[in-house]
Amino acid sequence: MNTLRNSSSNTRKRLMATVASVTIAGTIAFGAYATGTMPVLADAVHVQSAQVPGFADLVERVSPAVVSVKVKAKVQPTADNGFNDGFDNLPDNPQLRRFFKEFRGFGDQGGQFGMRPFSHRDHGNGQPRPIAQGSGFFISEDGYLVTNNHVVSEGSDFSVVTNDGKELDAKLIGTDPRTDLAVLKVDGGGNKFTYVDFADDSKVRIGDWVVAVGNPFGLGGTVTAGIVSARGRDIGAGPYDDFIQIDAPVNRGNSGGPTFNLNGQVVGINTAIFSPSGGSVGIAFDIPASTAKQVVQDLMKNGSVQRGWLGVEIQPVTSDIAESLGLKSDKGALVSSAQDGGPGKKAGIVAGDVITQVDGKDVASPKELARMIGAFAPGKSVDVTVWRNGKNETVKVDLGTLPASDKQASNDDNNKQSAPTAKADTLADLGLTVTKAEKGKGLVVTDVDPDSAAADRGVQPGDVITSINSNEVNTTDDVSKAMTDAAKAGRKAVLMQITRDDSNRFVALPVGKG
Repeated sequence: MNTLRNSSSNTRKRLMATVASVTIAGTIAFGAYATGTMPVLADAVHVQSAQVPGFADLVERVSPAVVSVKVKAKVQPTADNGFNDGFDNLPDNPQLRRFFKEFRGFGDQGGQFGMRPFSHRDHGNGQPRPIAQGSGFFISEDGYLVTNNHVVSEGSDFSVVTNDGKELDAKLIGTDPRTDLAVLKVDGGGNKFTYVDFADDSKVRIGDWVVAVGNPFGLGGTVTAGIVSARGRDIGAGPYDDFIQIDAPVNRGNSGGPTFNLNGQVVGINTAIFSPSGGSVGIAFDIPASTAKQVVQDLMKNGSVQRGWLGVEIQPVTSDIAESLGLKSDKGALVSSAQDGGPGKKAGIVAGDVITQVDGKDVASPKELARMIGAFAPGKSVDVTVWRNGKNETVKVDLGTLPASDKQASNDDNNKQSAPTAKADTLADLGLTVTKAEKGKGLVVTDVDPDSAAADRGVQPGDVITSINSNEVNTTDDVSKAMTDAAKAGRKAVLMQITRDDSNRFVALPVGKG
């Protein structure tokens, strides 16, 4: 009996404990709900992996050296509408006038790249002062900075805006249109500027990371990144084309801005973009640091750049031309004419020579020859090796000073070859019909077979054939003899010198039927 009582008592105790336990748990749960705390959840996703390096440290160091360049245009008489369009004589066509206002030349030079016409401001005299903006960067602590020539070429007053927003007046020190470079100077009032240095761009490799900093569309302090995508680009901008191509977003207003390597050195200066649409498609072209460094030094010292001058007109050596002259490769620069009074002609260089070396350094192309000669100071004496009559000869040339503007061939109608009156003869093997020139020197082309090699190479009626393989030709017999001599020498082509509008050029034509 006692056992049953004890068992019943123990059961009640266990039930009481269970009820108490449930009551406590319920109180705790209710308390958690009442106090607003959330139940403990699993950890958020976090992946431990190698982090891709960024450019923040680089940008932080170089940004103070990069500035926005503001250019105030020269004031011109204004139209009645208050805008300086300069096209009062245009037809009364609103669309035509709007087109010329937008592309009047101040800003985007050539329509590919440049500073953007930013705004107009009235300076109290009722005449607006158009303001354009480009980019630049300090190269010395005392305030010298570099930008593009096309940024400043139309300006009269200049200022720069630093990374911290200060606007400072700047003075134009010098420009070099041939390389599209300019140097400005800012007076810092004794303050020292953060500046950057040029890299050794010979060590720049295709695929290297680069960072461009500048002022696109007036948005100062903009940073974009990409890679070097090509070197040695010739985009037809001038005689010293040797651009670094970068694959990075560069836009109007980036002109004159620097492109940095990961060491914070300037590998190139933004000067052009490939832009079918007018905006960035990710292909930009930079003036190499090696070119900029030398030009900038000259501008800082003299305010201008003086280059050596050979005084010859040159053209590329094609494989056909190399074959006609007996050259082993198509390297070098073919002299189409030596200018009267020029250093080259004085030294004995003549049309038909192929310049293969300068001071013992090989010449690969006309562009390279122009850069090599331009790198010498006027008055420098150089050894020029030419291929002439099947062998190399070396002449010593005292270089002159490159003229401020290139001499242009005259296109005056009075200087053109008069219409021939003599009987025409046919050179069937060349696909040409010719007649004697009026003055007895050379043969005038009167007709070109459209299916001939001569037509393929651009020979036109009116051209004057003056020589073949450096031998003067005044009759069709002279041409036939030159062709026969070339065939006996085992050559597959002859080199024909032609004159057109007072300019000379060479064309290689096959010895066989044209």
